Amino acid sequence: MRQAINLLLLLCISTHFAQTKISGIVLDSKKQPIIGANVYLDGTYDGTATNEKGEFVFHTEEKNMQTLVVSFLSFETYTITADVSSFQKLSITLKADINTLDTVVITAGLFEAGEKAKVTVLKPLDIVTTASAVGDFLGAIQTLPGTATVAEDGRLFVRGGDANETQIFIDGMRVFTPYVPTARNIPTRGRYSPFLFKGISFSTGGYSAEYGQALSSVLALNTIDYPDQEKTEVQVMSVGAGIGNTQMWGKSSFSINTSYINLAPYLELYPDRNTWNKPYQAMNGEMVFRHTFEDDSLLKVYGAFSYTDFNLIQQDINFTNGFEFGLQNRNFYLNSSYRTKFGNNWRLETGISYTHDNTKVDFINDDIKNNEDSAHLKIKLNKNITNRVKINFGAEYFMTDFDERFLPQQGNTIAYGFNNNILASFVESDIYFSKDIGAKIGLRSEYSELFQEHNLSPRASLSIKSSKNAQFSLAYGEFFQNPGNDFLKFEQNLNPERTTHYIANFQWTRKDEIFRIEGYYKKYRDLVKFDTEMPNFMSSYSNDGYGYAKGIDIFWRQNQKIKNTDYWISYSYLDTQRDFRNFPVAATPNFASKHNFSVVAKHWVEDWKSQIGFAYNFATGRTFTNPNEQGFLNNQSPNYNSLSLNWAYLIDQQKILYFSVNNALFTKNILGYNYANNPNPNGFFEREAILPNADSFFFIGFFWTISDDNKSNQLNNL
Repeated sequence: MRQAINLLLLLCISTHFAQTKISGIVLDSKKQPIIGANVYLDGTYDGTATNEKGEFVFHTEEKNMQTLVVSFLSFETYTITADVSSFQKLSITLKADINTLDTVVITAGLFEAGEKAKVTVLKPLDIVTTASAVGDFLGAIQTLPGTATVAEDGRLFVRGGDANETQIFIDGMRVFTPYVPTARNIPTRGRYSPFLFKGISFSTGGYSAEYGQALSSVLALNTIDYPDQEKTEVQVMSVGAGIGNTQMWGKSSFSINTSYINLAPYLELYPDRNTWNKPYQAMNGEMVFRHTFEDDSLLKVYGAFSYTDFNLIQQDINFTNGFEFGLQNRNFYLNSSYRTKFGNNWRLETGISYTHDNTKVDFINDDIKNNEDSAHLKIKLNKNITNRVKINFGAEYFMTDFDERFLPQQGNTIAYGFNNNILASFVESDIYFSKDIGAKIGLRSEYSELFQEHNLSPRASLSIKSSKNAQFSLAYGEFFQNPGNDFLKFEQNLNPERTTHYIANFQWTRKDEIFRIEGYYKKYRDLVKFDTEMPNFMSSYSNDGYGYAKGIDIFWRQNQKIKNTDYWISYSYLDTQRDFRNFPVAATPNFASKHNFSVVAKHWVEDWKSQIGFAYNFATGRTFTNPNEQGFLNNQSPNYNSLSLNWAYLIDQQKILYFSVNNALFTKNILGYNYANNPNPNGFFEREAILPNADSFFFIGFFWTISDDNKSNQLNNL
């Protein structure tokens, strides 16, 4: 018996000494203990959890090389592979998981609009429910800081930049002719209906190396990946009518929207300041086909066609019988994109876009006809190298073939044009040093076949989270853009224009509230100059232009803090000067306002089954040249004020009556002055005020949705 007991004790002692002790402590980056972290040997049942001091101890019979795993919620999993005997008195520091919701977001210069955006400034609903927008997504964006009110133009002017310095993309592909052409002093609109888009990304500066050929701003529109149900949408409006339909089958869907606009009936009731020989009419059509494959790859094909036709006579101090202007435009845009995942967490995105634009302009007794064919090919790859490092790189090719013919009433036809092809590549990395510090570093390369010139554009952003709800961001970037069609069609011996951006940003966010303040400085170089009144064959061109723009943008939004009310406030201060085009000296260009201010509010009234809203826009006057005084751009127009109202009434769940009025107070806004070409007998140059096409615009519409759930309506689209 004694021998058996001794044998049993010896066996227990041998077993005990055959085990290896594993011990240590688990801390966070601030050297505080992590309680309850899981610590174990991979592929075994040996392990434990840390105690209140962050300590752990357990034994194992495993030998040789083993992998120790330490994991805890909201922290990156830690692993170490070594001989098991070395896992003693370890001090392990876990890094915060940068994929959590409170991770820093790189935001300098960027406004996101989408339900899935981490920091949402605008939602899809906001894009066209803004009273002053009149159903145009550009109108809603112009209430954001950094944009300037140029009421007679309508395009996006961002941070002292000309409208041509802002580029628009759909699903990552370039849109070469995004605006509907109009006559002078009549604001344009975006070509594309907001109904098919799920959100936007609006960069006022310092944007990603993925985007080029834009000196000031990038506006990226993203179409809906997959609709939620089949539906038909009918629109009857005071200016026309429209219909849309969505069909779904299997993993495919098809959406189409068409509309016809004719201002003749409206102008009979509310004449404007023009004499219309042929009132404005337009026909538009859009479609999106989507197909999701078995591996969740997605193919989207987007197509749009628009037709515009009008002829009018505008009052002009230099033309006794007025200035006659007619325009016919036909535009086709096709965009195909494909994205998929493959290999070890690789993601591929590729696409192609094609634009055909044909325009005929009749002015006085002469005609101009032009054709533009443009294409964009792109391929992009990205991968999460680690949990903290993401890489994004790709290549793209832009092609533009522009031809124009000038047909004077007397004389021979003159033909001219150019081919402008650009090869570009880019690489960019998102690096998260911790949950509170992140950076984006990129480099873009572009080669212009027209100029035979190669350019490199470094880009960098840094964001630091200073508290739970606040963060600071910095951004720097070099940006290049080839001169516009108005120059290249006459002169190709030029260089790309360029800017350098410096941005500092502070942002504070919490549920349904956001505050942003951002300062910036832009330096312009190599801007195009010419020495005639307008660019033409006889002009002498150079890249000797330069300039700067600096300012501060402020944005505040609050939703539902006041019951059923959503509002935002924007303010921009701009100081800018340029010596470009035919400027004799550096001066503030006439599209730049020093102060821009917007207030947008929307309120739901349950008893009335109505959403009511207003948008107020203010801008200080813009420069103009008074030839009766010394100097260039020596005067300033009066301030601009406009209050717009809208009202959406739910007749029932799927029928809406909508009313809006722009400039509801009928403010007489003077946008500048047009001077006579020659002085009167007293040596004085007479002038006339440049006024909006109409002081106010009224809109009434009936919107009816027919859907599977019998609940959906178009309130999100109004």
